[in-house]
Amino acid sequence: MTYPAAIDPAKVGTYPAWVRAGGGYVWDAVLEYRVWCHPEEGAQDLDDGSDYFHAFATFAEASEFARATKGAEEPLALILQEEYIDEPSDGEYVHVTSSRVTEWPVEFLSRPRRNERTIPEFLSPNAPPNRLDIIRGKA
Repeated sequence: MTYPAAIDPAKVGTYPAWVRAGGGYVWDAVLEYRVWCHPEEGAQDLDDGSDYFHAFATFAEASEFARATKGAEEPLALILQEEYIDEPSDGEYVHVTSSRVTEWPVEFLSRPRRNERTIPEFLSPNAPPNRLDIIRGKA
């Protein structure tokens, strides 16, 4: 699969290290790809033993770096969610209209990008029994 490049390559590496992890079900843009490095697993120690990341504009660059670097994780995508779906309890879904930034497993980018119908169709009483089919682009 080919994953989208960062929306603004000039900003890659400028986003905060500490962001949310996962969630929200939908995505609007990729901000950067991150490869987290762990000195305790053999990565170069750049911060007194603390974990750190390298940021990349494309998945290909991040993946190549991860494969070549001891102590590196697989790449994660830092994504922008202009709107998203919160699930405060199992099966309870809430449409959130404020934006946020979160790290996602890159595989989640295989889901279609959010459009104006994605969240309303997901929340519709007429949604298919498996609502995730909407997010996955299968409904």
